[in-house]
Amino acid sequence: MAETKANKPTRKKDISKPPEPKTVADAKKRERQPGYWQLTDDEVLLRSPEPEDDYKTSDSWRVLRITSEFISGFDELATITQGVSIFGSARTHEGDEMYAAAREVGRLLAEANFEIITGGGPGIMEAANRGAVDAGKISVGCNIELPFEQMPNPYLTKSLSFKYFFVRKTMFIKYSNAYIIFPGGFGTMDELFEALTLIQTRKIRNFPVVLFGSTYWRGLLAWLTSMMLHEKMISPEDLGLIHLTDSPDDAVKFIIRTCKPPGSAGRGSKIADK
Repeated sequence: MAETKANKPTRKKDISKPPEPKTVADAKKRERQPGYWQLTDDEVLLRSPEPEDDYKTSDSWRVLRITSEFISGFDELATITQGVSIFGSARTHEGDEMYAAAREVGRLLAEANFEIITGGGPGIMEAANRGAVDAGKISVGCNIELPFEQMPNPYLTKSLSFKYFFVRKTMFIKYSNAYIIFPGGFGTMDELFEALTLIQTRKIRNFPVVLFGSTYWRGLLAWLTSMMLHEKMISPEDLGLIHLTDSPDDAVKFIIRTCKPPGSAGRGSKIADK
């Protein structure tokens, strides 16, 4: 039977999602569409080029933007000489015992003339920055561009925003004399193991790493001992890089004892070799 308007079958409209962009050119086109999940600069940078990609030279030009972000970060943080970075989950709420502990750690460190550096977001980051503000001292937030919005917390005396994770991570390492790691997720683990790797390989020295919250970290430390150390993937000295505590006072005393005294000139003891 011939198809007519009367007997023509009804076809549902195709409401499926458009395919993922295969090239930077496709990604840029999709990015301009209303309501589309906005791509971050990191995501665009890390896409592998395709043979048909019309933007073969875009990565070369993007290097200038990356350089600019490094320069801006270095300029903004040049006066931070006694920084301590505090990491932990953005999902930790006020009223949680870890929020209270991070706030106390931030306050005690600030009173000891250390500058507090965090990722600038909510949760543990907010708590640590809030502690620094409680003490009337410097509170730095290094925020990052994400597909979902992350607003800087309100307890910052200096706020920076970065497009690229690797630029931001360089700022944490360069301007910190120590890390304090509260319970957190993948991002927190990333910062922890990057610091341990840099210390192990002597890229930085005299860099204390404190794990706060023995219940949370005990399983990880047990695995490092029973698996990594047992299989000789790390040495016993590598485990000595970590200080575990449940006490804000103990964490701060450990930082003071192992870092250069606050107010001393230069930060040469942290640098491996120039």
